[in-house]
Amino acid sequence: MYKQSILFLLLLVFLSCQDNAVPKPKAYLRLDYPEAKYKETKMESLPFVFKVSDQVSSINLKNIASTTKSYGVNIEYKQLKGTIFLTYKAIDGNQENLKYFLKDAEKFTEKHMVKADEIPVYPYENEARKVYGKHYVVKGNVASQSQFHVTDSVNHFLTGSLYFYAKPNYDSILPAAHYLQKDMRKIMESIVWQ
Repeated sequence: MYKQSILFLLLLVFLSCQDNAVPKPKAYLRLDYPEAKYKETKMESLPFVFKVSDQVSSINLKNIASTTKSYGVNIEYKQLKGTIFLTYKAIDGNQENLKYFLKDAEKFTEKHMVKADEIPVYPYENEARKVYGKHYVVKGNVASQSQFHVTDSVNHFLTGSLYFYAKPNYDSILPAAHYLQKDMRKIMESIVWQ
């Protein structure tokens, strides 16, 4: 009887210690960002107006050249720890300037090809407002998750790029990148040249 009891306890211990693997459901970080409301931004010295989200913390204007025909605009989102950098350059009817600016904008995006997984390009045209350009969504662990350029092909050229104040980790910043890419698209779509 004693041997049977020990044998039964040993059998019970071995059977109860089995590790049944149970698959766990996938979990995703849920980040809820508020629905953006857009308002027109007009700065006296800029030769264009555009719409920005009400989530913008600040907009800073910088004259980036000795002339008054080149400007930098920093659109900061402190909550998302990101900034959209806009750079405006006057073409002044010089087609060589336009070619150079287009080549420079595309070269900037090409630099990201080394680390990017994919760079889809979305053309944009608005005949009524004479706004033509491209929006690049850069996927992967790159410094800038999105860029765009727009022009009227005669007088104005504007580029934009998105940066976060963090080491590039695509999975971590993806929700914020998607949110700000919508804002970049809204800037492109709302440009009105002055």
